[in-house]
Amino acid sequence: MAIKRRDFVKMLSLGAILPGPILSSFPTTPNPVDADRLLSDDLRSPQMDKDETYKKAIVIDGLIIARGWNEDSFRALTNSGYTGFNASVDSGNLSKGLKNLGEWQKRIGENPNRLVLATSADDFVKAKKENKAAIMLGFQNSTMVGNSIENLDALYQAGMRWMQLTYNERNLVGDGCTERTNAGLSDFGIEVVERMNELGIIVDLSHCGAQTTNDGIKFSKSGATINHSMCEALYKNHPRAKTDEQIRAMADKGGVMGIICLGYMIGPNLGTDTTLKTYVDHIEHAVKVGGIDHVGLASDFAIQGLEATGATRENWYVPRLTRFKPSYKVQWPPWIPELDTTDRYRHVARALDKRGFSSGDIEKILGQNWLRYYRETLKS
Repeated sequence: MAIKRRDFVKMLSLGAILPGPILSSFPTTPNPVDADRLLSDDLRSPQMDKDETYKKAIVIDGLIIARGWNEDSFRALTNSGYTGFNASVDSGNLSKGLKNLGEWQKRIGENPNRLVLATSADDFVKAKKENKAAIMLGFQNSTMVGNSIENLDALYQAGMRWMQLTYNERNLVGDGCTERTNAGLSDFGIEVVERMNELGIIVDLSHCGAQTTNDGIKFSKSGATINHSMCEALYKNHPRAKTDEQIRAMADKGGVMGIICLGYMIGPNLGTDTTLKTYVDHIEHAVKVGGIDHVGLASDFAIQGLEATGATRENWYVPRLTRFKPSYKVQWPPWIPELDTTDRYRHVARALDKRGFSSGDIEKILGQNWLRYYRETLKS
């Protein structure tokens, strides 16, 4: 019987992911274990200082909303302990997309002691060694491409390294998750995916409709990612959730799913039975379905957190009642308190430790899985 890709990855040593100098700084970790046995008492890792583990680990956020970046953002970045993140740059048409990429390129260039432009996995390793943060630029829509494949080349040259095929609505590439139809990728959409693969641009399916998600996984030669989503098995009938079949298919081709920190997408009853525990339930379920090498973390809001950036019922919740369809089930307040803080992933690491995840597996979820994926997908 053929070995599935996610099972083969478990056989790889950590040395294939990180170079010696970085690897030697990490605590010794046990070999990866089968996800279905993660909670067995006999596999529980020795008691250890998870804060120290976090400090040494590579920590990557699968999606930070990058608009309105300021000095508060820089302070939050320092406090977070992040090695880097995928920056969600405002999209629109090609002109706007290139302009916004240029603004971020300028910001990175003006802060060489704090930021590194990430176009490869090695840039995250460099950022960790130099106590900086690696920023990978991309978009949550493909509207910048318009109807011309050549526009992908221009966006790539401007620094884009990941792109979500659709937002919630239909575009020329395919159907989004709240579109009335479920038509999947268009012929043009398949061409877009093929060119993204050739250039080394990450294919993201987070907001895509069910069939577009399936098609994106199928037609992408490299592993597609779901960089900020949740498990449909735990939050039924939410349009943004991904099924076990989709998570498994994504993992089989090498992708990573980032579990979204935005609280109202984790469960229907924030503040009562939707908590940090619920968030970790999503991580644990995704690991059981896709394997320990295919799950990461993703915020989907500003690095400071929503409350810290002034989100209120009037300016955040009310507008979304008209922007999103009722199926989105927007709630107020939208956050899980422990995740709406720069300590969000420290809280997650401690919670995973209490669940019995080993130090090595916690490090994978914090960032090593993203790093491995970048090595396999990006061309430079």
